[in-house]
Amino acid sequence: MTGGGDVKRQQQSVPPTSAPHIPVLLNEVVEALRPQAGEVMVDGTFGAGGYSRALLEAADCALIAIDRDPNTQTHADRLRADYGDRFSYRAGCFGDMQSLLDTPVDGVTLDLGVSSMQLDEAERGFSFMRDGPLDMRMSQDGVSAADLLNEAAPELLSDVIAVYGEERRARAIVKAIMARRDTQPLQRTGDLVDVVCSVLGRPRFGKAHPATRTFQALRIYLNDELGELMRGLQAAEQVLKPGGRLAVVTFHSLEDRMVKQFLSPRTGRAGRPSRHLPDVDMAAPSFNDGVKRSVKAGAAETEANPRARSARLRVAIRTEAFAFAAETDLLPKRAPTSLGAPNMGAM
Repeated sequence: MTGGGDVKRQQQSVPPTSAPHIPVLLNEVVEALRPQAGEVMVDGTFGAGGYSRALLEAADCALIAIDRDPNTQTHADRLRADYGDRFSYRAGCFGDMQSLLDTPVDGVTLDLGVSSMQLDEAERGFSFMRDGPLDMRMSQDGVSAADLLNEAAPELLSDVIAVYGEERRARAIVKAIMARRDTQPLQRTGDLVDVVCSVLGRPRFGKAHPATRTFQALRIYLNDELGELMRGLQAAEQVLKPGGRLAVVTFHSLEDRMVKQFLSPRTGRAGRPSRHLPDVDMAAPSFNDGVKRSVKAGAAETEANPRARSARLRVAIRTEAFAFAAETDLLPKRAPTSLGAPNMGAM
């Protein structure tokens, strides 16, 4: 077991980084989107603006940035000062881009998950390496991680951690959470790290931190990240012009699997459901593959930016065919109830 003091000292010993926030696979994303003069690009996950700035520098294009994190407004103001009317900003979720945009566009990029900027801010509660309040809300409103951990039914917590964190010891971790909250609420990231480490053991050099999967799971659930991804992919299919480019950077298997499953039928790779069924007319592909396989970061980038190690880029090019019907079966099996109707009682 790991003592609480040991974990908190380890968290507090990590200084805030002063390094710039480096967008992952930046050159590959710009190459995939190939911005041209007069085109309109969309950066659906604006963050600190790294992709947006690179795309604006690459060509005399216009760029529309979208982000639900209110802290990104400062970065947006800087780009507006630098690029004038070529840059515009929409506060909101990229899953709503169809309603946020007033024109078809030539390119969409999505850089999924939590940004390094959010991880570096201890008060946001995203990182197990920095002690701060258990928050994890990208939009800074709604149910917080502390609310969820202290009020949700154990069945919901087990499903969240097992499905979204792919954590095999989810039930044991939730049992420890329940024992802890019976005596004292979980309020800090260090509190949750203590509980997880009491089940999985101390962090070991060269290995993923024991709390990684649990923090990932809570963050994904609280921010409905996979639901947002599903809506965002479908919205991109609607707003892209024929020949428009889609570039999506994922950081874990759940995200990458959803993007792959979304593109498979739309690029004509899904095939017939069964050779025993009668032939049916297949919908014309709404995308062509931009690259045959996912693109990974090279050795130099992963050494300079460890976050790039798990990154995967998938690229697709919009055809003239109609968009496919919206679907909901991209979500993982046993996906917990959406936060639209959280099971916060029945403990």
